[in-house]
Amino acid sequence: MRVIRETAKNAGLDLYQSYDMIDATQNLDFYMSISGMIKSCAVNMSKMASDLRLMSSGPRTGLFEINLPAKQNGSSIMPGKVNPVIPEVVNQVAFNIIGNDTAITLAAEAGQLELNAFEPVIFYNLFESIETLGNAAATFTDNCIVGITANAERCKKMVDESIGIVTAICPHIGYEKAAAIAKEALKTDVSVRSLILEKGIMTEERLNKILDPFAMTEPGIQQV
Repeated sequence: MRVIRETAKNAGLDLYQSYDMIDATQNLDFYMSISGMIKSCAVNMSKMASDLRLMSSGPRTGLFEINLPAKQNGSSIMPGKVNPVIPEVVNQVAFNIIGNDTAITLAAEAGQLELNAFEPVIFYNLFESIETLGNAAATFTDNCIVGITANAERCKKMVDESIGIVTAICPHIGYEKAAAIAKEALKTDVSVRSLILEKGIMTEERLNKILDPFAMTEPGIQQV
């Protein structure tokens, strides 16, 4: 108890002794729990990074909804190409943390009877995961997130030309008619908006209210 008290005092941390010292000696599941939480955070952050890579893909053959800050000269074989290097760093950190979590899990499982001799590899990988996750979050924020800009016109064009927006119109004109419009738009490459106006199904004023992109992000049916 004196060791714990002095360590807590010197480190400035709220440290305390395990309630069950026998269990704490035999089982290292609490390290697995910590590693699992770190892994979950890393996985979520990596998913966000992958979303940004996809949303910034382009400019001709990808989504190109956003622009990521350019942080290096680009591709060595494709002049002018801007690589999403910061999101890729985040992905790689997450991959490594997932591997660390697997190593920690196996080390915790490898204990025998009253002792686990594999704490060194657990501590090494756990500390590495904590440090690299913190660094990845900082560089992701400072070198990517804060510099993102939206391609507003490109996003508007994709909404206007989307066949999926017929879903917002369906409650107002019925499923069968909406499905027919969607199929015709897909076949003729004419927008859903244009077909509805051409066929006189709805006035332009009413259609604009239904297809307001901000209104479509809210739950429920747009009342017009």
